[in-house]
Amino acid sequence: MFPTIGDLIFYLFHMRIGFPIQTLGFFMALAFLFAYIVFTSEFKRYEAIGKINAFKRKVIVGKPASAAEMTINFLPGFLFGFKLFGAVFNYAIFAANPRAYILSFQGNLTAGILIGGAFAFWIYNDRKKFALPKPQTTEYSVHPYQLMGLIVFSVGFFGFIGAKLFDIVEHFGRLKYDPLGTIFSANGFAYYGGLIFGALTYLYIGNRHHMKLVHLADIGSPGMMLAYGIGRIGCQLSGDGDWGKVNMHLKPGMLNWLPDWMWAFNYPHNAINSGMPIPGCIGNYCNQLANLVYPTPFYEATLCIGMFILMWAFRKRIVTPGFMFFLYLVLNGTERFLIEQIRINPVYHFLGLPFTQAGLIGFLMLLGGLTGFATLIIKHRTHQHKHLPVL
Repeated sequence: MFPTIGDLIFYLFHMRIGFPIQTLGFFMALAFLFAYIVFTSEFKRYEAIGKINAFKRKVIVGKPASAAEMTINFLPGFLFGFKLFGAVFNYAIFAANPRAYILSFQGNLTAGILIGGAFAFWIYNDRKKFALPKPQTTEYSVHPYQLMGLIVFSVGFFGFIGAKLFDIVEHFGRLKYDPLGTIFSANGFAYYGGLIFGALTYLYIGNRHHMKLVHLADIGSPGMMLAYGIGRIGCQLSGDGDWGKVNMHLKPGMLNWLPDWMWAFNYPHNAINSGMPIPGCIGNYCNQLANLVYPTPFYEATLCIGMFILMWAFRKRIVTPGFMFFLYLVLNGTERFLIEQIRINPVYHFLGLPFTQAGLIGFLMLLGGLTGFATLIIKHRTHQHKHLPVL
């Protein structure tokens, strides 16, 4: 496996880079980037066909920067300086476990304050250049796609919180014995927690700007499917623990043309150092699983990127509001419900029925999508019945 991008580059090109960019984090960033592109494209298309519209925004020009604005600019500058220079001056600690370092309270306080102060001074000085004796209120048009910067930041922030909360709930027993370690652990994020919190944030922002929830759901469906697929590539390449159960079955003869690792894999050099030591290995990531398991991240990446291509190919033919969103619910819900049958996740029981948190959510998504399709069919038939000629 390739815990860092440097490992992947060395494997592909036999070139060694020193800065340890985490593979999972890199592909998560790619997921956000491609989701941004897809969302923006759909926002523009929906505006062009009149389903959503630009809106007016009032702004006061000529006013000096407020304390709140300077604080908002200070915070990202502080975090950037705090973590970047902390990594530079404590490179050994950073290189040993970049993700744990980024999510820790370690950093360089002096650099954080200086760079944060520079960010705050920049907004102060910029506003001062255009200050007017008497500030004026002006109005301008904002296109929906221009909200994407706010959406990406907000979805990332609240999605991170949701992913962590859902993981804490899923491993509640661990929380009782080690609350701080569980909450601030660099590992442990539940995808559906991030999806639910992120989706609610996205819908709130869009609805607040007078866009219908049904159109927002349709716009976001292809992008969410693609982002999930790309994220799972990162899980597979890094070996982040999202693999499946032990695969005791021989590869069927009809699949002999596939590489063995696509059927069963032991994730050598995985990012979480799970399993047993690899003989003769030297470095930070020298473990592999004792038994071959189902490479479920590979399956999910393949399925979800394939389903995105399907949704993208037919998106212009789908004109019924809600259809795209219900299609997403059915496809993603079915995929996740089925993959949970071979995943390693905590299992709960209700009325004697075993289920996992993600499996239950996947089933509810499937059920919600089918209910949505049934509602659309009923509405269509009711509409046709109302317009039948009276004899």
